[in-house]
Formats: sequence, C-alpha cells, structure tokens
Amino acid sequence: MQPIGPLMKEHRLIEKLITFMSVELEKIRQERQADIDILEKILDFIKIYAEKCHHGKEEEILFRGLDKKPLIPEHRQILKELLAEHKYIRGVVNSLQLAKIRYSEGNVDSIPAIMEAMDELTIFYPRHIEKEDQRFFLPVMKYLSPAEQENMLISFGEFDQILIHDKYQLMIRELEQAHA
Repeated sequence: MQPIGPLMKEHRLIEKLITFMSVELEKIRQERQADIDILEKILDFIKIYAEKCHHGKEEEILFRGLDKKPLIPEHRQILKELLAEHKYIRGVVNSLQLAKIRYSEGNVDSIPAIMEAMDELTIFYPRHIEKEDQRFFLPVMKYLSPAEQENMLISFGEFDQILIHDKYQLMIRELEQAHA
C-alpha cells in the first residue's frame, strides 16, 4: 500500500466533518445562535484529527521526505502551497476558537466571526483536499522507492500512536490539576 492511502482515507473523514459543518453553519445563519457543544466538537476534530494527526503526518513525514527529493518545479510549488495552506487553515481555526470562547462568555456579537470562520473552512478545505488528492499525492509517489513508501506507512502508524497517547495524557494531567 502507498502512504497516500491512509492520508486519502483521512480526507474522506474530514470531508464528512465539512459537510456537517456546512449544515451547522446554515442553522447558525438562520437562528443567529450557535451550539457551544457542537462548536467544541468541530474544533476538537479539526485541531486534533485534521491538524495534529492528518496535517502532522503530511508535514512531518510525507512533505519532509519529499523535500529531500529532486521534485520538478510544479511539484515543488504545490508542496510550498500546501504548507502555506496548512498555516492558513490553522489561522482560521484559531479565529473560530477565539470567537467560540467569546460566544461562550456571552458575547453574541461573535456570531458573525463564528460564521465567517466556518464559512471559510467549508469553502477552503474541499479545494485543499482536491489539490492534494488530484494534483499532488499520486504524482509524487514516483519520487519514493517502495522501501521509502513502506517506511512512511510505518511512521504514520507510530505517529498516530504517539498522538493519541499525548492527547489523553494531557487530559489526565488537566483533570488532576483541576481536582487537586
């Protein structure tokens, strides 16, 4: 199996969240209020699964491995664009997080900021995923030997294991501190 298989599978789950987020965004537009619990779940998914897990594997393993290869200019340019897009997405997610915090503190004037960030994510993410799926992942596999591809798959699995342990170790520390 090529390393892009797991990454593309993760894209399908991210797309499901984006579809759900689009529906939730319409509810917010109509009702002019947001469900804090749903916003927290959306943010948790994007920050942990999409950012740390998915983009983490892309940046730390796939992109880093490809950066050492003699990519043609088109592929090198797309790699730079994808990294910039990841940074941009993190900024939009931070904006959504701040707006959610203000809203949860009773500031209803933050609804437009929530809608703006969600709208941007629902528009931007599908284009980003399409670029990776159609214009980058498949063509760049030719730069990696079968052994390198296999090592990436192993690294992806190790990355996931570390991530899940880090997440829940932090949660336990926070719970212990809160109840100390």
